[in-house]
Amino acid sequence: MYEFLPKAVRQGLEDARKSAMRQKDRLCVHDGDNVYRIRRLWDDGFALDPEGSDKLRGRVDIYDGPRHLYQCLVVNSVVEDGERVFEFKWLTAASDRPALDFVRPDFAPVALLGSS
Repeated sequence: MYEFLPKAVRQGLEDARKSAMRQKDRLCVHDGDNVYRIRRLWDDGFALDPEGSDKLRGRVDIYDGPRHLYQCLVVNSVVEDGERVFEFKWLTAASDRPALDFVRPDFAPVALLGSS
């Protein structure tokens, strides 16, 4: 798209785009102790910087800052347009409370008042 521009200008534009993406996005992938910033996230995949993320496989966690959003199973990756694009087999929303083994009715009380 910017082939007609000099190489230094293209590199400057690319660096500015990366810097803007780092500042606005807090999404990241946690794989054990390794943390990778997410450039883009969509329904069946996400994209990372190509440097250092080539060994990412298996079950990983996706966070928005300190908040745990998803767990996913990474199965495939390819480098396209200067970013490593990952596909996942499944994506599950993380929950902050244990799963219920019964159906909770809509009219159930939130809390019980004790007698004094």
